[in-house]
Amino acid sequence: MCGICGKLNFDSAKPVSGELLKAMADAIQHRGPDDEGFFRSGPVGFGFRRLSIIDLNTGHQPISNEDGSAWIVFNGEIYNYRELRQDLQSRGHVFSTQTDTEVIVHLYEEFGVGCMEKLRGMFAFAIWDEGRKQLLLARDRVGIKPLYYWLSKDSLVFGSEIKALLADPEVKPEVAPEIIDRFLTFLYIPGEETLLKNVSKLAPGSYLLAREGKIEIKQYWDLQFSPTAKTQKQAEEELLELLEESVRLHMISDVPVGFLLSGGVDSTALLGFAVGKTQWPLSSYTLGFSTPGIIDERPYAALAAKQYGTEHHETTISAQEFADFLPTFAWHMEEPVCEPQAVALYYVSRLAKNYVKVLVSGEGGDEAFAGYQTFRGVLWLERLKAVLGPLAGVAGAAANIANRNLDNERLRKYAPLLQHRFEDYYYGRTYAHGSYFNANYRQLYSSDFAGSADKTFSILPARNHLHSGRAASVLNRMLYVDTKTSLPDDLLLKADKMTMANSIELRVPLLDHKLLEFAADLPENLKVRGFTTKYIAKMALKNHVPKEILQRKKAGFPVPYERWLRHDLKSWLTDVLLDRESMGRGYFNRKSIEYLLAENSSTGRYSKELLSLAVLELWHRSFLNRGSAMPAPALPSPALAVAE
Repeated sequence: MCGICGKLNFDSAKPVSGELLKAMADAIQHRGPDDEGFFRSGPVGFGFRRLSIIDLNTGHQPISNEDGSAWIVFNGEIYNYRELRQDLQSRGHVFSTQTDTEVIVHLYEEFGVGCMEKLRGMFAFAIWDEGRKQLLLARDRVGIKPLYYWLSKDSLVFGSEIKALLADPEVKPEVAPEIIDRFLTFLYIPGEETLLKNVSKLAPGSYLLAREGKIEIKQYWDLQFSPTAKTQKQAEEELLELLEESVRLHMISDVPVGFLLSGGVDSTALLGFAVGKTQWPLSSYTLGFSTPGIIDERPYAALAAKQYGTEHHETTISAQEFADFLPTFAWHMEEPVCEPQAVALYYVSRLAKNYVKVLVSGEGGDEAFAGYQTFRGVLWLERLKAVLGPLAGVAGAAANIANRNLDNERLRKYAPLLQHRFEDYYYGRTYAHGSYFNANYRQLYSSDFAGSADKTFSILPARNHLHSGRAASVLNRMLYVDTKTSLPDDLLLKADKMTMANSIELRVPLLDHKLLEFAADLPENLKVRGFTTKYIAKMALKNHVPKEILQRKKAGFPVPYERWLRHDLKSWLTDVLLDRESMGRGYFNRKSIEYLLAENSSTGRYSKELLSLAVLELWHRSFLNRGSAMPAPALPSPALAVAE
């Protein structure tokens, strides 16, 4: 796991500065504190920061093929590199290291841009082809590893983080105003755009070719939904085989590997499969909250740790630590994201840093196997519409019927959506009418800024995926949209940025592409059956996970930020959102912000909206007010505890 960066000048007579590459690499030193390396050849240059995980002695980058005609910098892990290496050696390729990085550059020699299709793992890499004078950038299938780039008429600058790009004086941090409404629509930023003009994300499953001043971007992989006729027994057996294989591959390491335990099914199952698959003692890590009335994951995590014999470590954070971290959160995330769980991930990976360099997480299981309650709720909503619509005559009447008869508050929240087509309200797990920002966005913005908010443009990434035709059923369309939007641009973004902020590599076995393809092809009733989400996974794992964990209600790692924003952090929140600096940006109507604060103080209704606004403001202060060279604010080490 590493950080990569580089630049290509389209004028072949203009060399890349070594000082520039050093500054770019230094900006992402936290991604790789163990080593650095550089490569320059005329108009192109690479920078590299290394976190040593595999082949500790000879894994230095950048690295080339035998004759130096192709050079690579690589961030990630390739889990099938040993098999690929054997095949390449049989074809006559000569290796000088034991690294997975060198496998990729030889694969490129053999297969060109088709090399990505051979890889099983997480990756973002750049290859310079000296003969063709061609730069290749590539990103893994689902976007586990980030890759940003800035393009002008004169050059292409790229890096694992935006901070590396901003180290180039030619890259000016300037807000793209139309993206602000996209962020507030989703509470993260889906699509290839970022909040900075001309700074883009390479889409998951895609590659970029730059040659002779022109770039070409192509998709090499996509998730296809082709349900097959499998029995439940067949599906369970195949799933268990795939899980065992994926975990075994993800345990490849020359340093100890630890496990993040959330107290849920996915992380517990992965830990169980890992037993006996490493030479190192297993350790596990979790975080909890002492706030009364909040579900505490620690007892369930401790139960899993005890069953599988790990050395278990716990920590907690307070409301003040949450607030103190948020400026650092904005600096490391680089894109505004309303993800309170990211704060917990930062602190628990900071704890783990004292013991390991690699962590395994259960991220992705809910996207693969339909584990979110939203999937179940929308699925039943659409079934209800099919029945109530004809009976009531019109959708509005159907909504009234539902409102009168749905006593369950959770079900009642879906009732307004009965008046809208699925295509018009589903943006992923953010609904068109599910937040103040979407229902009242015209009142939110100032009169001067309102023209920058184009809701049609804002929802475009989700709308395009929803209408792509990759999946036919309502459930599979939801899974596809989330896999293409919230998974890479929210969950995986925070997973990468928060762990790498602590120089920790995070691995996600449930996002192995073979597992994703298997899940996509399952019959729908093996994903959601009745009111049971993630049905096939729960059935297959019933003998692998303690029943207390398997049968518990999904909690989603609850961070008590709503309570904190109403009480402990109420003054802090008001100060951030209503001070002269925030209001001076001219984005928002002050009365709307005051309304949100007052209403939230009494009801807690708008906590997520207000946290999003605070994160947006802190992002501005990190990247516009003081520039990209600002170091991350120092934080005290969390309290350490070893569970007996």
